[in-house]
Amino acid sequence: MRIVIQILLVVFIFVLGFLIVDSIMRPIRFQQLVSERELATIDRLKDIREAEKAYKDVYKKYMGDFDTLKMFLKNDSFTVIKAIGTIPEEWLDEYGLTEAKSKALKEGIIVREATNINIMDSLFGHDFALDSLSYVPFTDGKEFEIDADEILTSSNLMVQVVEVKANYDDLLKGLNEQLIINYKDSRITMTGYAGILFGSLEEGTLTGNWE
Repeated sequence: MRIVIQILLVVFIFVLGFLIVDSIMRPIRFQQLVSERELATIDRLKDIREAEKAYKDVYKKYMGDFDTLKMFLKNDSFTVIKAIGTIPEEWLDEYGLTEAKSKALKEGIIVREATNINIMDSLFGHDFALDSLSYVPFTDGKEFEIDADEILTSSNLMVQVVEVKANYDDLLKGLNEQLIINYKDSRITMTGYAGILFGSLEEGTLTGNWE
């Protein structure tokens, strides 16, 4: 009988120890998984932000549709003007940079050459996974929410705006539900949104709420 009690006591101590350790490690493991998912999402949002900035450079507005944004990256190009040749040193001393450059162009010592560079290659490189751009990492094919608009500021200026975001209900799906609720509450307090985003539809900014 004493042996049975001793065995049960050992089992009880083992189970109790496991539960204590698990209660300590659970939020630590949760935070590690959250950080992993957040970092991957932020990296992708940064790529989207660069794509939006390039689109605005070309078309003077932001794009609120991923299909159009992807087609832009795939098919459009920047025109880069290269100056070939060297301005003589004595011209720089005598005329200054602006006038010396104008003289060198006029006399053909410097020529300008226009080169078209694919936007995706320029921004991200040839091997960039374009098809994945619109999808939130660690989700089952969930797309980022994206919207673009034009607003009138208090100074009566028309400003182009864009907002791209992923909510924590999608990003953290499958993790401990109570810990998700607690984390969302803390992020709402800190950033005003239960998720990760950049930009705003209310003001002209491209800042991310992780920055």
